[in-house]
Amino acid sequence: MSREIVKRYQGNPILTADDVPYPVATVHNAGVAKVDGRYVMLFRSHRTNGRSILGLADSDDGFTFTARPEPFIVPSTDGVFAEYEAFGVEDARICPIDGEYLITYSAYSRHGVRIGLAKTRDFVTLERVALISPADMRNVVIFPQKFDGRYARLDRPHSEICPWSIWISYSPDLIHWGDARIVMRPVQYHWDEMKIGPGATPFRTPRGWLHIYHGVFPTMDGSVYRLGVALHDLSDPATILGVSDHWILQPEDPWEVTGYVHNVVFTCGAIPEDDGTVKIYWGGADKVMCVGTASIDELVDLCIKDARPAL
Repeated sequence: MSREIVKRYQGNPILTADDVPYPVATVHNAGVAKVDGRYVMLFRSHRTNGRSILGLADSDDGFTFTARPEPFIVPSTDGVFAEYEAFGVEDARICPIDGEYLITYSAYSRHGVRIGLAKTRDFVTLERVALISPADMRNVVIFPQKFDGRYARLDRPHSEICPWSIWISYSPDLIHWGDARIVMRPVQYHWDEMKIGPGATPFRTPRGWLHIYHGVFPTMDGSVYRLGVALHDLSDPATILGVSDHWILQPEDPWEVTGYVHNVVFTCGAIPEDDGTVKIYWGGADKVMCVGTASIDELVDLCIKDARPAL
């Protein structure tokens, strides 16, 4: 599209490895929450052994962040979590619900990758809740509202039959998940044709739940990760009202085109604001954190007025 949908912050990148007061090689793919008017960023970093941990940074304005002195989530050394987090924890999403913050993250081990769930009320103490998926599950976002008494999540199982599509499932207790169904697939020879996956935690608008997702296109020079947007029905999130036919953000700045993994913008967090805009946070080339703003109404219009099929 010719017009700029997401307006990049001129101070990007907003957080890099040089800003972290302990040894890391990268800062990227951060979940973000707004807590008592302040912003909390839960970012992923590679240690110099190649495995990932999750650190915290704070901001008054959502643009200028200060990293805390110690990591927030590192691989557990206790019980079942120790076995399934041994190779690292990655790509956290944050869901505010029922007075606390749910954190879903990718847990890596010799058994593969699956999803861990933790929770906090203050981003000081952390309680691990459960491992909530089998292997080959890497992206999970939980809706910040229950539907008929059940939690709902978007996830992305790996399947050769239906490659890298977005599904929805439900839970009465955050631990046991089921009633799964597919809600969105990649489109052949489209900007997201190779795979799609849940990105930021969906947020409520008057016209539906807005979900910013990632889509991947294969090229002769490797894959390109871009961001798109979909709109889910307010009362039935399994119903997608529309998916924008166009991406809303693609790698363009030098730190998005070149880095740990080239040609990547990847979001795990977005914060809607009272002025009708949304702050979208993304990792650039799996190495730095960036932010931009967009009009919520414009994103919703893209889903409704210029849509492609969800399935």
